[in-house]
Amino acid sequence: MKEIKAIISAYDKIKNTGTGAALATVVRVEGSSYRRTGARMLVMDDGVWIGGISGGCLEGDALKRARLAISKSESSLITYDTTEDDAYQIGVGLGCNGIIDVLFTPLNFQNQNNPVEILKSCVDGARQTNILITITGVEGKWPFVKAGDVIHYTGEQSLAVFEDEKLKDQLREKVSTQLDTSRSAMEQFELADGRKLSTFIEILPPEINLILMGHQYDVYPLARVAKEVGCRVTMVSNPLKVNSKFSDAIDIILGYDQFAELLIDQYTAIVLMSHDFKTDKMNLSQALQVGATYIGMLGPRVRSERIFKELANEGKVVSDETMNRIYAPAGLDIGASTPEEIALSIMAEIKTVFSKREGGFLKLRHAPIHERS
Repeated sequence: MKEIKAIISAYDKIKNTGTGAALATVVRVEGSSYRRTGARMLVMDDGVWIGGISGGCLEGDALKRARLAISKSESSLITYDTTEDDAYQIGVGLGCNGIIDVLFTPLNFQNQNNPVEILKSCVDGARQTNILITITGVEGKWPFVKAGDVIHYTGEQSLAVFEDEKLKDQLREKVSTQLDTSRSAMEQFELADGRKLSTFIEILPPEINLILMGHQYDVYPLARVAKEVGCRVTMVSNPLKVNSKFSDAIDIILGYDQFAELLIDQYTAIVLMSHDFKTDKMNLSQALQVGATYIGMLGPRVRSERIFKELANEGKVVSDETMNRIYAPAGLDIGASTPEEIALSIMAEIKTVFSKREGGFLKLRHAPIHERS
């Protein structure tokens, strides 16, 4: 989501300047690749770009492809194949052994349904999982759909542009499947008359909402790391004790008595780090009442167990299901000792939880590094 926000910001700055632009989107990856499907790159006709579709090896050629799309006012789907030893193939010799399809779409700033405007609706809207259907290729004449169009799927009305009922049924079924797996995928559909429609169905969850409960100095390294990886950061503490020097890393600052005002969903992580036993106990009691996926607590295990025991004695029993959401002590075992290292450890664990991974060594994985095992 951080990359998308950067693209939107750059887009807004050039919107009324006469600068031409195109959006490059990775819509299919087969094998290994530095970036995965959904990676984006906004390319301006003056050679400036924001975002990225690879580790830097494809961006130079992507600049040329984007400029060509701008000059033709026409989208194009380009395949980069690094599996073959072809001296004429961009990316050969990198050893990635992957095939990457990139869609280059020229942007019409007057069209409120261009891909970046659609992305705006995902960022500015409610905190929910967004579904985008990007048309990557069409056969025959389609009166309302062309390659490069993006449909923000929000229900039945979103499919009104497709006249074929069979196609609508296929799209609904595929969207449902991708939602269940939380994965994006490229899919081709065939109509009754034989025409084909190629699409990229993207599952785009909202940014992680990280709530830090405390005001001590070790809150700020975690806030900065979280901000760097694209989280929305809220600090809940005594506002009078907040160090304004680090306010640029924090989106919202609230008092403890305002916790109930927060919007907390399945994409929320809470970290208790007040370093005061009674305060953490009070904050945990509140955190247990909401649906945050991750609840982290600083301090040794014995301290957390004491808090659990006291809550149980007060009739606030922590169920096994809730205990599965509590990570105490918080963080992965990386040997962290400084506030900055601890911040890295905790943020890595939060990412692990939301990615549904184990947090182990990549060299021990048998499956490709970007795939869930």
